[in-house]
Amino acid sequence: VDRTKSAVASTITAAVGAAQGAKDLVANKVTEAVDLTKGAVQDSVEKTKSVVTSTVTTALDAAYGTISSKINTALEQGREALHGGVEMTNSVVTNSISKAKAVSQAVAGGVESVLGMSEDLVDHYLPMTEEELGKLATTVQGFGVASVEEQKRQQSYFVRLGSLSGRVRHRAYQHSLAKLQGFRHRTQDTLSRLQLAIKLIESVKQEVGQKLLEGQEKLHQLWVDWSLTQPKGNQVRTACQPEVEPRTLAMLRIITQQLQPAYHSLKLSIHGLPSSIQEAVFQATRHIQKLHSSFSRAVSFQDLSRTTLARSRDRVAEARRSLDVLFEYVTHNTPLNWIVGPFRAMAKVAQDSRKHK
Repeated sequence: VDRTKSAVASTITAAVGAAQGAKDLVANKVTEAVDLTKGAVQDSVEKTKSVVTSTVTTALDAAYGTISSKINTALEQGREALHGGVEMTNSVVTNSISKAKAVSQAVAGGVESVLGMSEDLVDHYLPMTEEELGKLATTVQGFGVASVEEQKRQQSYFVRLGSLSGRVRHRAYQHSLAKLQGFRHRTQDTLSRLQLAIKLIESVKQEVGQKLLEGQEKLHQLWVDWSLTQPKGNQVRTACQPEVEPRTLAMLRIITQQLQPAYHSLKLSIHGLPSSIQEAVFQATRHIQKLHSSFSRAVSFQDLSRTTLARSRDRVAEARRSLDVLFEYVTHNTPLNWIVGPFRAMAKVAQDSRKHK
């Protein structure tokens, strides 16, 4: 038993010692392995850093060189392309301008012939044939208008508004209305100037001193404004008068003389309108003739009595009213009996234009 205990104890002690030795050996080996691993990792990190740094630097240098080269090449090509494009653009623009000039010159002849009569084309031509207009032509009795045969020879026709078809009628109506509006505007301005002159003459005949001088100055300014609208002949004719009175009277004679043929033309353009409208225009025409007669006889303002001036003022006012009544009527109505014209055939104009070309 004792030997067995001793053997077991000895065996356990030896086992413990062996185990302790194994433990120490393992610990030493683990420590060595860890140290070796640390060294290997540290070396690897250093080497990796070095390799990566070197690689990145090399790559950056290479990339920079490549990019710089590409950029320079692209810029150079861009400059060449831009220069070439500018040259090409200049060439194209120059050629285009030359072609445009050539085209405009080539078209000029035909365009000028059309544009030269553009107002007539819009105002005096109807989209009808010569034969159609000839069939509709109307002689206006008592006003010196040419007969139908004479209108055919002149290829210029007066027609009754109601005889035209809808579209052509509207065109003829608008043309006639525009003509009448233009006449009214010009004539009303002239009558307004005439009315003001009569009023100033009345004032000058009654005033003395400073008011007389002011009235004469207004008459002089009225003459200046009027003379600017006149041809040189009338300007010289009135400017040679050294004083306000004879100069003003010369102006009034010229104004009333110019109004007479204007009203004669107006009478030709209102045939077929209601008799009351026509009579108002005829009466205004007679008033203009009487005004001209009164101013032609006067040598000075003293030759124009107060009654003559008052009657003259009323006559001018009535002439202005007759224009307003006439224009208001034709503006708010489409008088089918209204004889309008003269018109030419659009088809004839187109044929003549083609022959001209």
